[in-house]
Amino acid sequence: MSDQPVSVIPFLHALASTGGSDLHCKVGSAPRIRVDGRLRKLQVPPLRPEDTRNMVAQVLPEDLVAQFRDTHEADFAFSLSGVGRFRVNAYVARGTDSLVFRHVAVGAQSFDELGLPPVIADLALEPRGLVLVTGPTGSGKTTTLASMVDLINSYREVNIITIEDPIEVLHHDKKAIISQREVRSDTLDFNNALRGAMRQDPDVIMVGEMRDIETVRAALSAAETGHLVLATLHTVDAQDTINRIVDFFTPHEQGQVRATLSQTLKGIVSQRLVRQSDGKGRALVAEVMVNTGRTAEAIVDPPSQPPIVDLIADGEYYKMQTFDQHLFQLVSDGEVNFDDAVAIASRPHDLSVSLRNAGVIS
Repeated sequence: MSDQPVSVIPFLHALASTGGSDLHCKVGSAPRIRVDGRLRKLQVPPLRPEDTRNMVAQVLPEDLVAQFRDTHEADFAFSLSGVGRFRVNAYVARGTDSLVFRHVAVGAQSFDELGLPPVIADLALEPRGLVLVTGPTGSGKTTTLASMVDLINSYREVNIITIEDPIEVLHHDKKAIISQREVRSDTLDFNNALRGAMRQDPDVIMVGEMRDIETVRAALSAAETGHLVLATLHTVDAQDTINRIVDFFTPHEQGQVRATLSQTLKGIVSQRLVRQSDGKGRALVAEVMVNTGRTAEAIVDPPSQPPIVDLIADGEYYKMQTFDQHLFQLVSDGEVNFDDAVAIASRPHDLSVSLRNAGVIS
């Protein structure tokens, strides 16, 4: 290897050309690209401390240099002409600089391209209320949210304000007008931007992530006062999402929060990704809860009602579905293998029994 520090640019080209989602750069290992959920090592020598230090210097915005030096963490966006736009996390591990790049789209993908259930379009076109998209990191929350914003942009003459950290998908005005604000670049933080948005005549507010009680409180207030609020949370399913929101608040506030949530919540879309049977990509698996009279009662007074997941399972009339119901359909249609479906199912044994009783597996 040359004594000159390695540049990150060729690795970003490789990420884009392979259709990968993420690039990992750390000292002592060759860079790795995540393709269809699996990390693949690039055929280059292991990175040295000076290599990753140079990579950080190449991409880190000047206004974050001091923050990275002081906190050893930085989140930001980076654009490479002719290649694409990336969400970047720079961090320090064992005293050396490391980076993870997420390749993000310019322009939203359609609902059909993503395989989203049609009910999610119904939720996106609600005139007011709170719609949450949840799931672990890398489950496609941002992509789904961008498609919902694009759908509103295509059908409604409204003012959309997005608050993101960082901006990942660029939108252009169609029927709507869209103002995209990036935390730290355009606004101090999510909470300040949300409070400011209320003075900007919004119809729709998209919050990249609800991270703290102030942001949650402001989002609930905006939804309660007649706006449509779209937001994400790092939660695994609808029940966990409701619990997480309530747990942000002190015990004496939680009853009122449950009442507010039961009235303003329109639906929760929780996501997971599973490998497709042909090995050429990953399929979206979604639990969808639509807020009905029964789910509202379960939010307000959980002990008096069946578990949320059971209400979702019985909510076919309202286009609701559990993870396992969606997995059942994907396996039945041959889109996902049985073993992969069971590995991410909420109730693996029950899914196996249902598939066997239906004659899908022997």
